Amino acid sequence: MQRCLELALKGSGSVSPNPMVGSVIVSGGCIVGEGYHMEYGGPHAEVNAIASVADTGLLRNSTLYVNLEPCSHFGKTPPCSDMIIERGIPRVVIGCRDPHLKVAGKGIEKLLSAGVEVVEGVLEAESEKLNEAFITSHRKGRPFVALKLAQTLDGKIATSSGASKWITGAEARTEVHRLRCAYDAVLTGAATVIADDSELTVRHCAGRNPLRVVLDARLAVPLDAKIFDAGAETLVFTAPSLLQSEKALRLAGKGITLKGVPPSECGLDLRHVLDALHERRVLSVLVEGGSRLLSSFVRSVLVDKLYVFVAPKLFGGDALSAFAPLGVTLPGDAPGLSFEAPLGFGSDLLLTAYLAG
Repeated sequence: MQRCLELALKGSGSVSPNPMVGSVIVSGGCIVGEGYHMEYGGPHAEVNAIASVADTGLLRNSTLYVNLEPCSHFGKTPPCSDMIIERGIPRVVIGCRDPHLKVAGKGIEKLLSAGVEVVEGVLEAESEKLNEAFITSHRKGRPFVALKLAQTLDGKIATSSGASKWITGAEARTEVHRLRCAYDAVLTGAATVIADDSELTVRHCAGRNPLRVVLDARLAVPLDAKIFDAGAETLVFTAPSLLQSEKALRLAGKGITLKGVPPSECGLDLRHVLDALHERRVLSVLVEGGSRLLSSFVRSVLVDKLYVFVAPKLFGGDALSAFAPLGVTLPGDAPGLSFEAPLGFGSDLLLTAYLAG
């Protein structure tokens, strides 16, 4: 199963809105075939693994391992469970169940009804973590949301004059680009775009550009901003009343998609933003914004994960804090976090944490 997870990860950035899946076929104690889901719309992992078996006669005395329950419905491709049955594979070991309503145990039921032995829950936690975005999308009905920030050791994201380039070193910044590759969309606010002229593209590593999402309630971002170039698709959320304004029409003429969402105390209603992205089948969103936007997501209880790059620097009390007020009055009121082991990138640390609950 560990090999399935390794294979599945090769599909990162290429298979969404499908999950990452790897499959291994074992016969006589030896691996005789393996495969993974390589791209959206292409053959699934089980199909590629079965196709890789040179001697098809081995399939009738084999075990197929897969990190996610085989599908049982017709989508872009035929059901994998049907192929497993047709090829006479007698035993299937599964990492975790597929939460998609069209599968959700139906693939396992189909296998069992055909007499296939099924073992579930092998490396289940690891399998669910690998596809945390896919699982969140189907269980919560919204994209998986991660916040990314670079801060000093005393929790500052800019100096007292507003300068923020560069808090972290080159190695940490390259890792940010790798993170962008893995997410379907990268989201920021108008203030950050105006201050930094952000591109939000992938430049320091190989990989796809995510959808660029800008929250701009007043359409304040200049038309010549880099985020409006042709380097990647850009979606702007703004006030519904501005959708027919001259600036909105000029943005549309540049190929920018605009969508109106209701306002909120923090600017634009984040739940409506995520609902709209979910409708576009965006599974995961990486938020790269300022302190107010980061805090808005936390206060709205819409955060699943944090990537905090910590530089060995101190800016002092008059510098800009990573988070605006969160309304925490007692220590017990603070949002709970669960940390993973820290990672080093040059002289900087990456702290990864999940929001409790």
